[in-house]
Amino acid sequence: MSDEPVLMEIELQPESIPSQMATAEDSPLDETLEGAVVRLLKKHRLKVTTAESCTGGLVAARLVNVAGASEVFHEGFITYSNKAKRKYLDVKKRTLKAYGAVSRQTAYEMAVGGAAAADSDACVAVTGIAGPDGGTEEKPVGLVYIGVCVKNDVHIGEYHFSGDRRQVREQAATRALELLQRCIMDRCE
Repeated sequence: MSDEPVLMEIELQPESIPSQMATAEDSPLDETLEGAVVRLLKKHRLKVTTAESCTGGLVAARLVNVAGASEVFHEGFITYSNKAKRKYLDVKKRTLKAYGAVSRQTAYEMAVGGAAAADSDACVAVTGIAGPDGGTEEKPVGLVYIGVCVKNDVHIGEYHFSGDRRQVREQAATRALELLQRCIMDRCE
């Protein structure tokens, strides 16, 4: 298998993903989504990083809410500006110019770049328009792209959330954790 990341696009609607996908026998019935993700990361001895724009650290915050998360999560990036995306995640200027910060291509480069920058096995990246301003007809408020890179397999999800800014950000963080969980299970189990 090549060391080059492989893009595998997926489009998921929020209702198509159960809120907790883990079904392992050792999974407590009251386990949170982030607890299930941390458990999976530990089980497969994976290190994860986050690369967040519109969620502004919410994904990382949910991971570190789990006791023992420090075994699998060492660092995360909040790259709100295009300059930060380029500096810390190696998102290409030409990508940002051609597709914009809120795009499949940028989510892909954020996920791959975050994993490389942190020397981690996995990275979950989020870029979107939380609102209330900034939306266009082509890219409306609530549009979010989530990229997950697990051992160089990259999955991109496109989501359309509704609600106020806080609700869009919270929904995006939840979907990011769900997609990370699914990708770990697909790649490692």
